[in-house]
Amino acid sequence: MSSTTVARTAQESIELARAASAQLEGQSAEKIVEWAAGQFGERFCVTSSFADAVLAHVVSKVVPGVPVIFLDTGLHFAETLRVRDVVQRTLPVTVRSIRPRQTVAEQDAEFGPRLYAREPDECCFLRKVEPLERALQDYDAWAAGLRRDESPSRANTPVVGFERARGKFKVSPLVLWTQADVDKYISRYNVPVNALMRQGYASVGCWPCTRRTPPGGDPRSGRWAAFDKTECGLHTSG
Repeated sequence: MSSTTVARTAQESIELARAASAQLEGQSAEKIVEWAAGQFGERFCVTSSFADAVLAHVVSKVVPGVPVIFLDTGLHFAETLRVRDVVQRTLPVTVRSIRPRQTVAEQDAEFGPRLYAREPDECCFLRKVEPLERALQDYDAWAAGLRRDESPSRANTPVVGFERARGKFKVSPLVLWTQADVDKYISRYNVPVNALMRQGYASVGCWPCTRRTPPGGDPRSGRWAAFDKTECGLHTSG
């Protein structure tokens, strides 16, 4: 893959994202990845929370050795870290574990313990958003595992978007998949899955802010259950 960076204005990038999104709507996940790899070359990466390894598996079939960014917040379930380690050993990807600037103990010392229980947005920024933005400095585009069926806040997710604030393209190869599609793919390819996903968790994040999904709730309704919050801030809309 080429590592050349193409200079574009923000408006040109927005127009490219809109055109690509329209062109790729309804295409397979692999075709979407092929477009991204051809467009961005070595400046393209994947992000994964390792609730499962479906996205990493899909992209690795098209782009062997692709970088997979994992935000190692220091507050993950042991089950999540196990999926990361299995993926690192068994898939043709390069896992990059990105840590916050502070350990949990250092954050507690500066902001007080249990920041996640008092100011979850601030905790997410320190332990997820800032590390992601630091990691993305090496890339022009990233693939995320967003699906439109996951929650109302994701129902209008484009196949390709441009985040003006970050200056990055975001590609969502699985955007049209349903949970049934995910389950079928996992079964077909024996993809690693977080053990919590079989214990009533439809979405897995940091342990203090993740609960089992309530019966009938959308997949993200177990996240930040005590707050009016369903997103950590990684997926900006502009």
